[in-house]
Amino acid sequence: MSERRPPWVYDAGEEPDPRFSLANERTFLAWVRTSLALIAGAVALHSLGVPDVPWARATLVVLLVGLGAGMTVLAYLRWARVERAMRLREPLPAFSVGLWMTIAIVVIAVLLAVVLLLG
Repeated sequence: MSERRPPWVYDAGEEPDPRFSLANERTFLAWVRTSLALIAGAVALHSLGVPDVPWARATLVVLLVGLGAGMTVLAYLRWARVERAMRLREPLPAFSVGLWMTIAIVVIAVLLAVVLLLG
């Protein structure tokens, strides 16, 4: 039994090649950096007062912060599922998170563009 957390990941199967685990960690950190960028964008919109329409700005800020927080949680779950699959020598899980994040970011970008053009 491992001292590492979470146990449902580390207590399963065999230790994979460290290069694969480290690549999985780098991918997790890339998703976290993207989450931080979304949250920083929300702070910038709020601080600069862009767009001029208060309800639209508030909506965009909440969407960006929510997406950033959600992306961090999903990145952690993805990391754990991939690590566990590698330890059990199973196929890697499907990458459905990427599609949903792409859709969410496109929707937010279109909303921002529309508000900026009309505002």
